[in-house]
Amino acid sequence: MAADPRTTTDFDAVIIGAGFAGLGMLRQLREELGMSIQVYETGSGVGGTWYWNRYPGARCDSESYVYCFSFSKELLQDWNWSGKYPEQPEILSYLNHVADRFDLRRNIQFDTRVTSAKFLEDTNRWLIETDQGDCVTARFLITGIGCISTGNIPDIPGLDSFEGDWHHTGSWPHEKVDFVGKRVAVIGTGSSGIQAIPVIAKQAKRLSVFQRTPQYSIPARHETVDRRFIEEDVKPNYDEIWEKARWSRSGFPVEFSQRSALDVTEEERLEIYETHWAKGGFGFLHGTFADIRTDIRANDTVAEFVRSKIREIVDDPGTAEKLVPMDHPYGSKRALIDTNYFETYNRWNVELVDIRRSPIREITPKGIRTGDEEFEFDIIVFATGYDAMTGSFLKMDIRGRNDLPLKEKWSEGPKTYLGLQVSGFPNMFMITGPGSPSVLCNMPVAIEQHIEWISEFIEFLDENGIETAEAGINYESAWVSHVNEVAEPTMFMLANSWYLGANIPGKPRVFMPYAGGLGTYREKCNEIADNGYEGFILGSGSRRRPVATSAREA
Repeated sequence: MAADPRTTTDFDAVIIGAGFAGLGMLRQLREELGMSIQVYETGSGVGGTWYWNRYPGARCDSESYVYCFSFSKELLQDWNWSGKYPEQPEILSYLNHVADRFDLRRNIQFDTRVTSAKFLEDTNRWLIETDQGDCVTARFLITGIGCISTGNIPDIPGLDSFEGDWHHTGSWPHEKVDFVGKRVAVIGTGSSGIQAIPVIAKQAKRLSVFQRTPQYSIPARHETVDRRFIEEDVKPNYDEIWEKARWSRSGFPVEFSQRSALDVTEEERLEIYETHWAKGGFGFLHGTFADIRTDIRANDTVAEFVRSKIREIVDDPGTAEKLVPMDHPYGSKRALIDTNYFETYNRWNVELVDIRRSPIREITPKGIRTGDEEFEFDIIVFATGYDAMTGSFLKMDIRGRNDLPLKEKWSEGPKTYLGLQVSGFPNMFMITGPGSPSVLCNMPVAIEQHIEWISEFIEFLDENGIETAEAGINYESAWVSHVNEVAEPTMFMLANSWYLGANIPGKPRVFMPYAGGLGTYREKCNEIADNGYEGFILGSGSRRRPVATSAREA
């Protein structure tokens, strides 16, 4: 494909997205490598996921002191979080502070959606076009578009006829939504639903929760941050904390339990579960027993414990039984933590509608009709999740060598090497793409690992006069197989979750994230780099030249 005559600007790199990934990548390439960078961001400001996810109760499940960048020691010491878990407004304030402090906005064009990106084989440049008429080229195309940033609105007949207001939690209005005195429906009980439902219930005249799948959830024990803990235990020891987080399974500076749930007495097991339930948070998953992730017998013990807690908390036995998850193991879907979620069903103004038993048939002008009943609402909230991992990629027309669309390349599910690159798409890097640990760990730690690795790879290319790098197809196939092999013995394969694309009709059922742990993944990435970036086809000029790969990759 020839260069487009409209092109007026050539950059070293174009980055898509201005959330954690885009901001961190911009700073790294501009300040450390001196590259010319253009960032395109759909929103009117920085923040990525946290720019859009403004729904009531929105917050992160990672503790605040490790849900941040680690590249600046001064920033770590200066910034103070107010809560144990960072809430959406404060995360957005933090990212705005980072953008201002490091003068990142001058390289970002807001209110701009990338519509297409095509690799030009005669020049080894990417041609990027936007909905604002931009047409630029760049040597590298880097995506920082998030793993769960494309909202999934179910195709329910009649939505256009609804006379009230409706919103998706992943694209919430910037102005306040007033629920006071309103009849409200929330459809979905995943992470965003579990966070929003208790908050909406305190305001609404009536709240009806439409649940398809009951969830396991652990109390977050959210509270104001322990300033003494931060000042005495965290800030003086950040170097050690980050080192531990970087090499851990989950991106948290925690020790994973090595004991088996089957090697202790029932009394001892119950005491351990009770202790971690009282502490709350992800320590319940990390700190109880190692084999609840891989042994269904061990998992049954924790699943039944959580079920007993739900029955204990919810007053009405019928409602409690609807909330008890029976069709999937604990931890097989996204691990959830909550604040007063199950307690909310004890409120007089909250009802639970089981749409597995009686599905939603249509949305009417006045509300929702199920197989059994018709409800009237003023507001409908879709907490129905995202087209995770791949949705944001496939909204753009990305084409690699021979004009191959990424959509066609991924028609049977995403295929990547390390979650970083795709065969046939030279010089395109994905930050936390499919096939990386990403959504199974603390995201900023995973993001920074990718940022550092990509930056070092680009530096290697420049030092060696190498123009292009792309994943070898055999290595890509081997990595996809490895990702699925690692997931196979885990509980993840025993549930219809968005990890497998099961929430999107017609989406291929492929396990998308890497379940081997962030530390193990980091080791593999480092080993590949140490071996001269094994598995990548490295080329000079317009003609590819294999470097440090096997002969079959050439």
